[in-house]
Amino acid sequence: MTVTWEELGWERLAAGVGRCRLPGWDCTAGLVVGEGTALLVDAGSSLAEGVRLRTAAEDLAGGRVTHLALTHPHFDHVFGAAVFAGAEVYGAVGLDAVFAFERAELRLDAVRNGLPVADADEAVDALVTPRHLVSGEWTLDLGCGRQALLANVGPGHTAHDLAVLVPGSPEVVFCGDLVEESGEPQAGPDAVPARWPDALDRLLALGGEDAVYVPGHGAAVDAAFVRRQRDELAARFGVI
Repeated sequence: MTVTWEELGWERLAAGVGRCRLPGWDCTAGLVVGEGTALLVDAGSSLAEGVRLRTAAEDLAGGRVTHLALTHPHFDHVFGAAVFAGAEVYGAVGLDAVFAFERAELRLDAVRNGLPVADADEAVDALVTPRHLVSGEWTLDLGCGRQALLANVGPGHTAHDLAVLVPGSPEVVFCGDLVEESGEPQAGPDAVPARWPDALDRLLALGGEDAVYVPGHGAAVDAAFVRRQRDELAARFGVI
């Protein structure tokens, strides 16, 4: 029996493209369904949340998740990655170094933000290093005319920000935490504030005026919202 996006609590954004808002940190995960393929965008905040994401994604896709794109190296977006065994994992150049050398910082950030210590320890021990590192743009052929463009548009929110453009009608852009709708964009110690407005300019050039932009947290927005947030960040950080 075929299930619908809505029955599983997901929002359908375009044909074969949707997202869900995860509990706890209101983090977005996206799904792009191809022909015998499925691309998941971000993996949740723990192995248990990753399992729930995988189950829902495979129900919607009618098969396993074959590709996983990680938008940036924060625990609420990457700690579920290890449960997607066999998936091709993509991230911005430098994400591998964060996972190799900054695991203690990732764990501390997760625990500080409320993830149980046992869950944080389990996720850090199992953390998957991306096999594919994107320095510019990388087009994935998902079959039957379905493509997804992975674009290294950062730095900004972090030093390693990846966006995912899904062509179609409408085009859909998964922004990671370069864009946030449910609160003010968060600039932690790994942010690059002086470059963030430029990253949003690249995001807007990627999607254009008519795209649906999917923030890392909150409701989907339009280009005008992204542009306003870009200008607010420029003013906040004194960027001309």
